[in-house]
Order: sequence, then structure tokens, then C-alpha cells
Amino acid sequence: MFSLEGKNAIITGGGSGIGQAIAQTFAKAGALVRIVELNKASAEKSVEQIEAEGGEATAWEADVSKQEQVKDVIGQIITKDGKVDILVCCAGIAHIGVLGTTSEADFDRVYSVNVKGIYNSMYAVIDQMEKQGTGVIINMASIASHVGIADRFAYSMSKGAVYTMTQSVAKDYVKKGIRCNSISPARVHTPFVDGFIKKNYPGKEAEMFEKLSQTQPIGRMAKPEDVSALALYLSSDEASFITGTDYPVDGGFITLNS
Repeated sequence: MFSLEGKNAIITGGGSGIGQAIAQTFAKAGALVRIVELNKASAEKSVEQIEAEGGEATAWEADVSKQEQVKDVIGQIITKDGKVDILVCCAGIAHIGVLGTTSEADFDRVYSVNVKGIYNSMYAVIDQMEKQGTGVIINMASIASHVGIADRFAYSMSKGAVYTMTQSVAKDYVKKGIRCNSISPARVHTPFVDGFIKKNYPGKEAEMFEKLSQTQPIGRMAKPEDVSALALYLSSDEASFITGTDYPVDGGFITLNS
């Protein structure tokens, strides 16, 4: 079950964190992984890890906020592979701040990557998927798509947009054989979290890590693999009846904290 053998998968942001875990999980399931990253060095590192485990992957460089770059790179991938079976949009950035402390530049920066970046990526594959009569799109949303998160004004804005873009694409293309779903993680333990704690709470790293872990009722942060396992299922033929749905991976955050 959940084999991706013979399928190709384009993963934006696949050079680190959740995207990297998804790239590795998909490769183990037999997919031909195409990592699209702003930082090509990190993409190449992910490719090396995948190849060391017997998988197949290639690294591609693009800024997802720039439509022409995304169209060019994904166009090259489609020409090379002759198709695009799966698109996973993981590229994204964070921002901390309330409305009154979020500058226009901050707002635009978050929007350009987290919202426009997903639009650009979906836009670049949709014609090919429509021609094929098949395709899977998975967008990385967040619990911030559903509930208010303190000090995350711009980030929440962007993830709310991801949630509704996913529903719109699912409805518009359901008769074209294209499925579109989203995943909404709570806090995931990635190098970004470690760096954030180290920068903002020097000397209190362990204390803050535990405090942040306990915000999930289940008592820990998610692991990237918790998210990648769900992404694998949603991309597989076993999930062929599922579209237009968001899946919280949140340790009970949305329901049990309300």
C-alpha cells in the first residue's frame, strides 16, 4: 500500500524541515523526487541523502515568489519527465508579530512566499495535470488556518489563504481528475524551531522547548515524519476518493484547546 512507484513528485521547500522529510518519504515509496528550492545547496544535500538510501531525486533552484522562475523550472521538469503526478507545496516562511508591529514590507514578504508561492507552483502544473486527466496537489497549511495564534498575524493571514485556495482548486478541478488537499500541522520540531529558541531565549532553551512542546495537548511537538506519512497517504492511489479536505496534524491542538 501507499506505493508511489513510477510517479514523479515536485516538492517545493524540499531542502529542509517538513519538505525534506516528505522528499525522503516519497523517495522510499518509489517516487522520482524533484526538489525545488531557493537554496540549491540544501536541495542538493537532500538529494544526496535520498540517493544514499537508494532513491532517485534531482535538485532545482527557484524562488517560488517569482512566477517566471517557477514556470521555467517546473516546465523543465515536465519536459524531462513528460508528466507531473504530484505537487507538494512546502516552501514557506514564518513571521512573528501582531497587526500593529507588522510592517507593510513584512506583510508583503510573507504573502509573496506563503500565498503567491503556492499560487505560482500550482499555476505551473495545472495545465499539464489537466492534459493528463490526473494529478495530486498537497499544500502545507497550518493550525493557524483554523484558530487564532498569538503574535502570528501575517503568518495566519497567509495560511488562511492556503486553506481556501486548496478548497477552490479542489472544487474547480474535481471533474478533471485532479485532487487537491492541505495539511495543517501544529508546531513541528525542525531546525527552525531550535534556532528560534536559541535566538530568542538564550540560556533557557530546554525550558522553552518543553513549554512549546506542551502547547500541544498530546505533550510533544510533531516530528517532520508525522507530516510526511500523511502526505504519502494523500498522494497515493489509496486516497483517490479524497479531495478538498484539510488534515490537522496537531496533537489535539485545535479541538482540545478550544
